[in-house]
Amino acid sequence: MNFSKLKEFKYGWPVIMSSTFGIGLGMSPLPFYTIGVFAIPLSKNFGWGMDTVMGGLTIFTLVALVASPAIGYVADRFGARRTAITSLLLFGLVFMAFNFNTGDKWMYYGLWGVMAVAGAGTLPMTWTRAINNWFNDNRGLALGLSLLGTGIFGALAKLFSYSIIENYGWRAAYVGVGLLPLLIALPLAYFFFRDVDDPKVADKVARLRAEIPSHSKRVKTGKTVAQALRDWKFWLLAFCFILISFAIGGPIPNLEPMLGSKGFEATDAVILASAIGYAVLFGRLIGGYLLDRFWAPAVAFLLLSIPALSCYLLQGADLTYINALIAVVILGFGAGVEYDLMAYLVSRYFGMKNYAAIYGFLYGFFAMGAGFGPVIFGKFFAATGSYDTVLFYAMLAFLIGSFPLLFLGKYRNFEEEVEATPVS
Repeated sequence: MNFSKLKEFKYGWPVIMSSTFGIGLGMSPLPFYTIGVFAIPLSKNFGWGMDTVMGGLTIFTLVALVASPAIGYVADRFGARRTAITSLLLFGLVFMAFNFNTGDKWMYYGLWGVMAVAGAGTLPMTWTRAINNWFNDNRGLALGLSLLGTGIFGALAKLFSYSIIENYGWRAAYVGVGLLPLLIALPLAYFFFRDVDDPKVADKVARLRAEIPSHSKRVKTGKTVAQALRDWKFWLLAFCFILISFAIGGPIPNLEPMLGSKGFEATDAVILASAIGYAVLFGRLIGGYLLDRFWAPAVAFLLLSIPALSCYLLQGADLTYINALIAVVILGFGAGVEYDLMAYLVSRYFGMKNYAAIYGFLYGFFAMGAGFGPVIFGKFFAATGSYDTVLFYAMLAFLIGSFPLLFLGKYRNFEEEVEATPVS
């Protein structure tokens, strides 16, 4: 971190704060962190298998493959602020609509599809677009801080939804969780979330650039979507994120039933699983700090290969409470690196011209792994009564998915490319 550039935080803190709540109470963490808690009552009430409950994430993934780049285009064209505010409202309403489920699988799956479209604007691609524009020298730490919400609210949402289910039932829990983005994130986004090209913060941006002359003024430089899709680095990232998101996204929603299969009581399983959120928090901060100081692909390889140990520990025949806690914490730490890493790499290797759209395309690949992962985990459990075999595959995915990142090469400087372009 460059301490001489801390003035970026003086001007950009409102964007970080609103992004923390917007991302943390958005579509990125809430469905994934709470589905494991809802899975047991849904299974008991409707007689669904774990693979059926987790199947909602498959529908979510398929729709997100199309919705995320499309909403990314919208954010690039009409602004991150409008996109995020509208999406927060729709996401909260759709999440609450799950309480009307009558046991109809098609209704259940349909709501997952609608949520993927309605909530796509709450994904990090919109919020981090503004973060990347407000911060340059401390971009990694700023991204880490803005993404803290996934860990904080992911952990709290598990406990919050579990508490409501125990006291008032699963229908009330869907309403309670759905109200969170409406009552907390939406007002904060309305009052504090503004990109650098917003006329209402023009004076603040001018003061920032007066105090830090080196601060980037070219928020529109970089590759277009078409150029990015022809770039081998884009496809390398897509390959890596599919494997990494499978390895992270597969175990997290299944943690409660996974720990239950190892003999843990339901309450202990929820408490252990909730620890992942706090681990994500430290992963965000430490990962973001390291991204500002060291070459990002090396940081990514180190922090995303270590969680393979979690998969190894969770396969243990006599899994102890301590080993389970260690496994959950390491897995959460890895999960804490993934989103800010994606945002950081897209900004450094593809620029800001079509940042949200390019991020949206990459998120589609990320969603493939994260969406199909829980279902694959659920099917293995339904077929064998154990998660051990699929945990072994996840362990390999961590290792195979993190190593190719080392081939990305040095960052691209799009400002130099613009200056070098002859004027005709």
